[in-house]
Amino acid sequence: MARPEPPAESSAEPPAGSPIVFPCSQCGSDLRFQPGSNSMVCDYCGSTTTLPEGIDRSGVIRELDFQAAIAAFEEKADTEENRFVKCDSCGAEIELDEQVSATICPFCASPLVLSPDSRRKIRPAALIPFRLDERSARKAMTDWLGQLWFAPSGLLEYARKGRALSGIYVPYWTYDADTRSRYSGLRGRIRYETRRIRVNVGGKMQTRTQQVQRIDWRPVSGRVRRFFDDVLVMASTSLPRRHTEAIEPWDLSALEPWQPQYLAGFRAEGYTVSLDEGYAQARARMQQVIESDIRRDIGGDAQQILSMETSVSDITFKHVLLPIWMAAYKYRGKTYRFVVNGQTGRVSGERPWSAVKIALAVILGAVALGVAAWIYGQNR
Repeated sequence: MARPEPPAESSAEPPAGSPIVFPCSQCGSDLRFQPGSNSMVCDYCGSTTTLPEGIDRSGVIRELDFQAAIAAFEEKADTEENRFVKCDSCGAEIELDEQVSATICPFCASPLVLSPDSRRKIRPAALIPFRLDERSARKAMTDWLGQLWFAPSGLLEYARKGRALSGIYVPYWTYDADTRSRYSGLRGRIRYETRRIRVNVGGKMQTRTQQVQRIDWRPVSGRVRRFFDDVLVMASTSLPRRHTEAIEPWDLSALEPWQPQYLAGFRAEGYTVSLDEGYAQARARMQQVIESDIRRDIGGDAQQILSMETSVSDITFKHVLLPIWMAAYKYRGKTYRFVVNGQTGRVSGERPWSAVKIALAVILGAVALGVAAWIYGQNR
């Protein structure tokens, strides 16, 4: 684990919300990052620019000390003028270019109006660049829709012909921690006893044997230790957890040091889950793993944990951005949201239902049942 450091200020990062623009050396148009590559491309003249290589990732992507960040955040964190818009419907906060005054929320398709604000924030340390381009993400989404039974056909066509998907870098926290736990509990050994019982069989009492399970409990105590590496917590509430968990896992070994070039042509969502709130979620996940470790350490056929005390040390964190393709469609008055993992192509979203298809299936099922009954009657 790299030596933890306090959050550092940086002059290399442009002010939050300012446009991430890189002019083409050939024609002057804006370059954009090309997913699945290490280069930027100009859509106007087609020229490409390779991103800098040879970065020492171990020296750039550093774990930051959690306690130092909490203690010094108000004093030492950068204060920048953020140009963002907050969606009242889903709570997402999206950074906008300077020339944009209104847009559509990529998370729920609601209309948005710009609202400038300034706040202290911890800048991202790393990100996973997009590997899938918009065309590949759209194909993954339409293929997923096509596999859903009773989905409205009109929605599938609307999604195919609708507006382009939005590429968004979504904020996450990762946490490392070294834990030591002491516990006391009970180890259970299952055994079976044969018991004779009297039962009434046809009006007559008979003697039967029955196997009865018994558990012999024995008190135990012990210690377990576990180091947690990169416990991932989404630092936003704009997407339901069921969607973000459905498109996991993420290969965090593909994290690259933060470079503004990766954001060219994409949007970035600001974090709305604070550092300590994220740690509380990570700690709850750690606790579940620790309890599993204790039960494994207790052994036996059954376990009971009577008490446990856990000390946590060497807590570090990173602020990272992960790539997600978003689509939010309003179809017949209802909003459907779909998310595509920009690294792996896994898809999740709202489950659409077609009342017409369901009714047709019920009718066909009833007809088939009636035909089967008629054939059965004829054969008898």
